[in-house]
Amino acid sequence: MSPRKYVALGDSFTEGVGDPDPARPNGCRGWADRVAEALAAGAARDGADFGYANLAIRGRKLPAIIEEQVEPAIALGPDLVSIHGGGNDLLRPKADVDALAASYDAAIGRLAGSGAKVVMFTLGDPGLNPAIRIIRGRTAIFNEFVREIADRHGAAVVDMWRMRGWKVAEVFDEDRLHLNPVGHQMIAIAVLDALGLAHELLPLGPVALPVLSRREQRAADLAWARTHLAPWVQRRVTGRSSGDGVAPKRPTLTPIG
Repeated sequence: MSPRKYVALGDSFTEGVGDPDPARPNGCRGWADRVAEALAAGAARDGADFGYANLAIRGRKLPAIIEEQVEPAIALGPDLVSIHGGGNDLLRPKADVDALAASYDAAIGRLAGSGAKVVMFTLGDPGLNPAIRIIRGRTAIFNEFVREIADRHGAAVVDMWRMRGWKVAEVFDEDRLHLNPVGHQMIAIAVLDALGLAHELLPLGPVALPVLSRREQRAADLAWARTHLAPWVQRRVTGRSSGDGVAPKRPTLTPIG
């Protein structure tokens, strides 16, 4: 039976950043919306109603995701919950992976204890992305904790760490950090497959990439640094977040087209 109430928790990954759609709340679609659309189609075939909420906010670190989103999610009475977090924490040099894992374990226990099926994610291998390759070791440790927590609480896992059959330039947005529509579609398919649910989603064709000379690539790297890296560093220095002032795109369970 297709889930009837789906709540998505997390950060920019779950909010859908990198998959723009001006007609949607917060101006983005993303893999969670794509999953919800497939679940809604399944519910419709069964003659049932379907509701979808997305509480994710870009820039959120794992403690904030747990504090701000877990209890509101449980209050909605979902039968399916997805949660993604940890990436923004591991980008900080003093991230305490053991403490993150302990709080994550408690949160997953709360979600699973509510009766909802839980979907978790390992983080993608940053070794594929030169911009964040430095955090590869701590990411591997965090991911092993995710698998352990999922085993303990019977959660499904989308193991992005093992998704190495893609090229970063083909599945990532121009900021080199968030997935583009191709990447979001891949994750939506992986989520539905992990749940063992039938669906009709197909991979999107790869984005056509220009062939750049060394000089053009250096110019592109400098443009990326000015446009994306410098603002990110400035936010870290000033203690601000890309999610400041951003509200959840779908705070309550509502139908999705």
